[in-house]
Amino acid sequence: MPMDDGGGGIQAAQSLQQVFLRPFEVSDLPAVLEIEQASFPSPWRPEFFLNELHNASARLVVAEGAGQVIGYFCRWLVADEVHILDVAVHPAYRRRGVGKLLLQEILTEARQNRARTASLEVRVGNQPAIALYQAFGFQQVAVRRQYYENGEDAFLMVCVLSDSADDQL
Repeated sequence: MPMDDGGGGIQAAQSLQQVFLRPFEVSDLPAVLEIEQASFPSPWRPEFFLNELHNASARLVVAEGAGQVIGYFCRWLVADEVHILDVAVHPAYRRRGVGKLLLQEILTEARQNRARTASLEVRVGNQPAIALYQAFGFQQVAVRRQYYENGEDAFLMVCVLSDSADDQL
């Protein structure tokens, strides 16, 4: 079970028994920001998350294990496309299936809402994330040059969720 390390961080658990997904709440912001800062060279600021709570197209979800936030996502559903803005897992819980669970939730919801595609940007150097996205059917369709604040490029990746033949059935 995860435990507070005394400094507000999470110690690695021996095994991840249960993870629940639930809507993001304002009280989750400190834990989400901790994960965000541990995950990205240019992390989102608190107001970015809070603004998304008021965006009708946005959905923010946290993954919780043993009462602790261990991951989250933020996505937009606009017309027939889901755009994944942010997905992260606490470093102590990576490679344990939490990222898969979050991504699966996004894509399941997208299909339920009849979205045709899902898209995201990912740092060209983030091989673990790229491999996860490819496992879910995402394909690299473009490079966004100097996309990130530090000048790093991003791959634009897209997953086709439906095609016109399916829509006619």
